[in-house]
Amino acid sequence: SMMRKRKTTDSPTDLSERRENLRLKQEVGLISGVSLIAGTMIGSGIFMSPEWVLHHMGSPASSLLIWASCGLLAMFGALSYAELGTIIKESGGEYIYILRIFGSFPAFLFAYSSVILVRPASLAAICLSFSEYAVAPFYPGCSSPQIVIRFTAAACILLLTIINCLNVRLATSIMNIFTAAKLLALLVIVVGGLVLLAKGQTQSFQNAFQNTTAGIGPVGVAFYQGLWSYDGWNNLNYVTEELKKPEVTLPRAMMIAIPLVTCLYLLVNVSYFAAMTSSELLSSGAVAVTWGDKVLGSWAWLISLSVALSTFGSSNGTFFSGGRLCYIAAREGHMPDILSMAHVRCLTPSPALMFTSTVSLIMILLGNFTTIVNFFSFIAWFFYGMTILGLLYLKIKKSELPRSYKVPIIIPIIVLMAAIYLVLAPIIDQPQVEFLYIVLFIFSGIIFYFPLVHFKCHPRFLQRVTLHLQLFLEVAPT
Repeated sequence: SMMRKRKTTDSPTDLSERRENLRLKQEVGLISGVSLIAGTMIGSGIFMSPEWVLHHMGSPASSLLIWASCGLLAMFGALSYAELGTIIKESGGEYIYILRIFGSFPAFLFAYSSVILVRPASLAAICLSFSEYAVAPFYPGCSSPQIVIRFTAAACILLLTIINCLNVRLATSIMNIFTAAKLLALLVIVVGGLVLLAKGQTQSFQNAFQNTTAGIGPVGVAFYQGLWSYDGWNNLNYVTEELKKPEVTLPRAMMIAIPLVTCLYLLVNVSYFAAMTSSELLSSGAVAVTWGDKVLGSWAWLISLSVALSTFGSSNGTFFSGGRLCYIAAREGHMPDILSMAHVRCLTPSPALMFTSTVSLIMILLGNFTTIVNFFSFIAWFFYGMTILGLLYLKIKKSELPRSYKVPIIIPIIVLMAAIYLVLAPIIDQPQVEFLYIVLFIFSGIIFYFPLVHFKCHPRFLQRVTLHLQLFLEVAPT
């Protein structure tokens, strides 16, 4: 009866206005933009990766050079993406740029590998890191049971799904709060390190370049470890349509967030080296926890709490942008239609968010994805390189296109050269069969692309399934 009443009272004009207004809101301002970038970048990496960078580089000074170079590379990549974001003012990050510049097929391969594998695996890995630190205080003196860790990680993903499906503003507020908390935690480590240096604990910085590794393979793998901690520098490009004044907010947020994170990472690494010798750092299971035990004493539990907060905030940022990628790919016809719809009241891409969380939950419960995450950077930098190549094409061949921000051409050239190096160096130096598996997985998308996307062979029953899901989830096309 309510439906009949609505049909009689709503004029065609009201209905068309409502249809036009069903879109994702522009809720992300400068502070939320900075929080999305910094909050996603600062995850578990800075608390874990330093020992692996040192392991591959061999000396404290060369490790610090890698961390600084990673920050510079992330900054150059972000500045290049800022120009792309002011030319192509659509959400979707690399996916939408590859689609608009190179066409449907390479964009589908990116969306396929990211939505089915990379984003959910990354989210699952971050949530597992969160659960390990969150559960650890309840099992003092022994390792936490795997089933408890997995169920805590699953609960984390379900909580993130509810938050992000309910309200964009709620999700960004949580991002802001957790970013502030993790910045405070890193400042504690920085101040502790400066105090140690003032007391004269500088033994790690004497002959700081001794035992430095020079091979191209180890340097490439060290870059992978460092860049894993910087991953998230491109996240704001996934939500361009939800930014307030994107032509101003996008470059400005990047120019604030990435230098801030780079400086903090360098100072935190200096603090680690001030508290520990290279051999102690290499033998540490979790560098930040070892630092806390040595420097904070009875207050060391603060570090475990900080890592848990940090990883939760990072997983929220990863989930926020990952859901948007799935939503945009579906809107462009590269994923099922239901994933391109938004909730009629909350105005969030809830089906895409639910799909991302479902795949992540499967990965957590199966647990057979550690190798995939280890080779995440290989896939990421392959597509980053393709995106930067697209920017160079636009700068040279389409220079007349309007843009509010321009990056000097030398910067994307440097990023492209770095991407080629990062993709090829580990394969040439230490070829592993996993690289072949990843390439085969990416190109397995051909099996789905030609029948489902190119020839549009859609089974009839899918339309009925989509209709029932629309009614059940209260979603409609934007």
